[in-house]
Amino acid sequence: MKVHTTNYENTFIEIADDCPAAGGEVPPMKGDSKTVAGIQYEMISKNPYKFTSDDVLFQVFAERKDLTESELEDARKQFFSKGQACMRASPLTKRYGWGIHNDGNGKIALYACDSPEYKKFTQKPDLKTVKAMKSSR
Repeated sequence: MKVHTTNYENTFIEIADDCPAAGGEVPPMKGDSKTVAGIQYEMISKNPYKFTSDDVLFQVFAERKDLTESELEDARKQFFSKGQACMRASPLTKRYGWGIHNDGNGKIALYACDSPEYKKFTQKPDLKTVKAMKSSR
């Protein structure tokens, strides 16, 4: 079975051209349930450079499906047996103003679009930069 990945290495994902946020915003909760953006934000902001994009996307899937510990391994194989949208399609980069840096090992961290670090990443000649997907076509 082919395994797909959403991981980038040595890449910075800039916010979408039509992102409405002027800076990094913490995604709000929807009632009692965490949103996709909320789960992603919590994982990455509390653990910079600990997880890969694949780890974060699968964790969101697992939480939303209420998977048990014993189901995780098979579910992850199944999840990545087909292509998944990468962090360029994340609400963090499209709506909430967060750039995502992927280090040489594919581990990720968040940077607010109004921060000096964000600006530095966009100007590094040895770092590949890609834009997040626009919300509108």
